[in-house]
Parts: sequence; structure tokens; C-alpha cells
Amino acid sequence: MTETKTLTQTQPFVIERIFNAPVDTVWKAITSREEMKQWYFDIADFKPEVGFEFQFTAGCDGKTHVHLCRITNVTEGRELAYTWRYEGYEGDSLVTFELFEEGENTRLKLTHEGLETFPRSNPDFAKKNFAEGWTEIIGTSLKKWVENSKQA
Repeated sequence: MTETKTLTQTQPFVIERIFNAPVDTVWKAITSREEMKQWYFDIADFKPEVGFEFQFTAGCDGKTHVHLCRITNVTEGRELAYTWRYEGYEGDSLVTFELFEEGENTRLKLTHEGLETFPRSNPDFAKKNFAEGWTEIIGTSLKKWVENSKQA
């Protein structure tokens, strides 16, 4: 199942991908700081624990923003959720990774809700940018990482 939903005003962005890798490989990729820097962002410190706060700087076209995040839910091997906001800007969103075992494969569902809370006047926060970013991160970077790093 490959799905990318169209975004409406308050509808969250959702993307699902199936990886040719077991759940534990994908779980490690989304919760290990060392692995995350290979496919996601270089985060100074990360612990998959509720309440843990982390940040990273990222952007495009030469503009960067400090992303401030706090983990809100961890269900070992199944779900990781964290808040996502930007330093100096209004708005709060929530990113949720859900993992589903499908035989020897893993289906990952990422939901990013609350995008409408970010300033509409700033083109950096346009919903299409989140759709493009997550599609690249989940559909290309993470897929390559977990499928090429799995143990034989």
C-alpha cells in the first residue's frame, strides 16, 4: 500500500509505506540517534522516552528553522509520537510514527497533524512543503536506510 493523501485546511498529512525490513529494524531506525542521522536529521541527543525534549535545525532554499520537539508517546516497537514546533513561531503540531508487521515487512504510517496552526503568512510552513519533505524522508531516505541496513 502506497498512499499520500491530499491536504485540506485542517486535515493531517498522512503517508504510508511498506518496507522490506522487519519491525525491529524500522523501530531502531526511528528511535536510535545514530541511525536517525543517517536518514532523518542530525539530532544532538534523542531518547525514546515520554517527556524527552530534542531539537534540530533544518530547512530548504538556504532558510533554516530550529525545530523543538517533545516525545508524547512511546509504545515499544509500535508507536512513537512527538510534538513539533518552530522556535520563534506560533503553532504546535504532532508527528506520529506507527509500525505494523506485515509478514516479513513493515508498514509505516506517519501522521503529521496540526499543520494549520503554523503561520500561513510564512511560505516555509506551506502544507505542500510538509508533503514533499515527508514523502522524501519516509518514501526515499528511510526506505533506503532500513532496506539496505537490515541484517542477513
